[in-house]
Amino acid sequence: MNSKLMNSEAFEKNVTMRIVLVGAGNLATNIGKALFKAGHDIVQVYSRTMEAASLLADTLDAAPTNNIADITTEADVFIFSVKDSVLPELIAKVCEGRQKGIFIHTAGSMPIELFKDKALRYGVLYPMQTFSKDKEVNFKEIPCFIEGSDAPTSVLISSLAESVSDNVRFLSSANRKYLHLAAVFACNFANHCYALAADVLQQKNIPFDVMLPLIDETARKVHKFAPQEAQTGPAVRYDENVISRQLEMLNSNPLAKEIYEKMSQSIHCKALMK
Repeated sequence: MNSKLMNSEAFEKNVTMRIVLVGAGNLATNIGKALFKAGHDIVQVYSRTMEAASLLADTLDAAPTNNIADITTEADVFIFSVKDSVLPELIAKVCEGRQKGIFIHTAGSMPIELFKDKALRYGVLYPMQTFSKDKEVNFKEIPCFIEGSDAPTSVLISSLAESVSDNVRFLSSANRKYLHLAAVFACNFANHCYALAADVLQQKNIPFDVMLPLIDETARKVHKFAPQEAQTGPAVRYDENVISRQLEMLNSNPLAKEIYEKMSQSIHCKALMK
């Protein structure tokens, strides 16, 4: 263990950390590459399958493993980037026998308390972004929300986050779950609306790429205006002629029809509140 990492007063931002990645999915791939690019030593990648572990480890000059018992005890930081459903079980298994390390999870909606009684030093580093393995992002632009088990650990996690991001903020677990909820609306639900639009277009053999200028301009507008001020369309004024015709066009897809109707009602209610 690097003694400098255990003393926050002596800590310097250019210290190289020895890191184990627990997980090899979309987020693990992107944060692993960002940490590697920042000069940290990714010593090992664990995944449930050796194929996934090897694929990421090969890009990071790290050793792959699919056996928890083989995870090194000689790392400074263990970063968990796995599905929420398996996180508690993995934390319990990986923390055992590795108490000198700092343990960090990257989940938006899971509390820091998952580590309680399992590790001495722990925290959260949540990068709020949508990730895909095959599309690299500029990690420097990603807001990263951190939390630590104590003040010195928070300093270390903050410094680790600052080595890959220019936008690092402290946020409690209680508030982070609301941030994650907002992200679901802004990202996952918005993307599902793109999928629904693609279904409508496909019925008439209209390519989805005709929507891209509209999607891009809508995203640009909220950089300048509040989302409510940027809202347009028939639902704002509740144009029943347009809405009723479009609802009829969705008769063959009851779920999409219900989404359209509920979304229109929600947009109009927000407009009335202005």
